Amino acid sequence: MRAAVFERPGSPLTIENLEIAEPRDNEVLVRMAASGVCHSDYHVVIGEWGSPAPIVLGHEGSGYVEAIGPNVRDVEIGDHVALAWTPSCRRCEHCVSGRPVLCTVAVETAYNSVLPDGTTRLSRTSGEAVYSYLSVGSLAEYAVVPEAGAIRLPKDTDPALSALIGCAVSTGVGAAINTAKIRPGATVVVIGCGGVGLSAVMGAKISAASRIIAVDVIPEKLELAGRAGATDVINASQTDPVEAVFELTAGRGADYAIEAIGRARTIEQAYRTLTSGGVAVVAGQVPTGVTIEVDPMAMSGRELTLTGSNYGSVRPSVDFRRILGFHDSGLIDLNLLVDKRAPLDSINDAFDTLAAGTSARTVITLG
Repeated sequence: MRAAVFERPGSPLTIENLEIAEPRDNEVLVRMAASGVCHSDYHVVIGEWGSPAPIVLGHEGSGYVEAIGPNVRDVEIGDHVALAWTPSCRRCEHCVSGRPVLCTVAVETAYNSVLPDGTTRLSRTSGEAVYSYLSVGSLAEYAVVPEAGAIRLPKDTDPALSALIGCAVSTGVGAAINTAKIRPGATVVVIGCGGVGLSAVMGAKISAASRIIAVDVIPEKLELAGRAGATDVINASQTDPVEAVFELTAGRGADYAIEAIGRARTIEQAYRTLTSGGVAVVAGQVPTGVTIEVDPMAMSGRELTLTGSNYGSVRPSVDFRRILGFHDSGLIDLNLLVDKRAPLDSINDAFDTLAAGTSARTVITLG
């Protein structure tokens, strides 16, 4: 199969022909149809996050089940699936308590880009092992993934939308409806209007927030935010976003703020936009080693909450279909997120577009 292989930071991905082994116990072979280009992959490409190599990047994918290994029960050959990069073991304390994105087995295996048995199904023709990023490796024509990481969706779903539900959409919508638990009538600030931020705007809309304030520095993204459900937009290149939020809210501030970029400054800004009793959610992923500063006196005196959101606190087997239902019913429009579609050979150009910050999401079409 053809795949985009990463070797080292600063070097472009190369398109190679790799060998892929048959799925083993509780594993599924997926013929990939689409893969989103996500900032988490880019962190690896530029060296902000460490990763084993060589590795097939991509963790935001969808496709069709081509083969199943022994003991697979939840999917069948031909099923359309979105891939989840936190395949739950379904047995650890986090999984059984309804927080599968915190699965201890996934932390030990998927986060190290290997399958649950600690190995990979990919190799070069020379026999050299090749890793699959977050046990997905969606920037390829095929992927072997854990059964728990292949979430069945209706066959007529656009694969590009299924792919984005596999990461950006679930991360953003989930940060709003699962982590923050936005109450109806609330005021919400979303900082960053890429794929995750636009999805957070949609999540705030689903939650019936009365005011949704979107913040970015790119006018085109702010226009998209308005179409996604934002009631107000702030161009942070022209005005201080914290001051602008308080001006828009007559000095009150926001009930909730969701940071969807992954920068220390914008996380601190999100926290500072809050009204007393407010909640700031960090959905963006920072480079390794980045820290932030907050005023603990304000935190205690005003009862402010600063919390993290991993993968939107989703339960993939439940929430993927739930989120697709919001789209199918017209509550949100996930098509707004698909800015470009490109072939696998254009992956390096897609990362350049991501770095420029001018696109909501580029989807690589496969197969």
